[in-house]
Amino acid sequence: MKELPTKLLATVITTLFSPIIVLIYVLVLLHLGYPVIFSQQRPGLNGKPFTMYKFRTMRNSVDSSGQLLPDSERLTPLGRFLRSSSLDELPELFNVVRGDMSLVGPRPLLMEYLDRYTPQQARRHEVKPGITGWAQVNGRNAISWEEKFKLDVWYVDNRSIVLDMNILWLTILKVVRRENISAAGDATMPKFLGSQTE
Repeated sequence: MKELPTKLLATVITTLFSPIIVLIYVLVLLHLGYPVIFSQQRPGLNGKPFTMYKFRTMRNSVDSSGQLLPDSERLTPLGRFLRSSSLDELPELFNVVRGDMSLVGPRPLLMEYLDRYTPQQARRHEVKPGITGWAQVNGRNAISWEEKFKLDVWYVDNRSIVLDMNILWLTILKVVRRENISAAGDATMPKFLGSQTE
């Protein structure tokens, strides 16, 4: 099956966007301080962990007991803009260049979700995770987890270079329109606690 030359494309995109990446780095540094880059272990191909990079969008604010405040209270105006424009995900291009991710594929979620997937949902890890994907252009954070996973598995079974190009084009349109950025009542999505049925 033919696939997009992702590493080459990611290198070209990174080069073209390097002035924007530097500008965002400085803005995050001025508004939030260090660390500028948020890094976290995420499951990649076949669930193998890798370190994913994004621009930091939230303060490390805690309550009186030392617990982090909800995401919606820690998300800054700059962070909200970076998320709505998807500019916070630009550092993931380095993950693509390294081979941890692809430009297109199911989004890499939290490691703690691995034991919560049904066998069918776990098939989303049969391909590399992507910066964008079929679920992102068909609802993003405005659809349920179950709907999102069905779209991910559909992509696994139907992926092609034509589909990937279509997803990249639709992603640009979604970013420009800033659609489906968050679920109702959440800064992004509520945590996935597992499906009741397969």
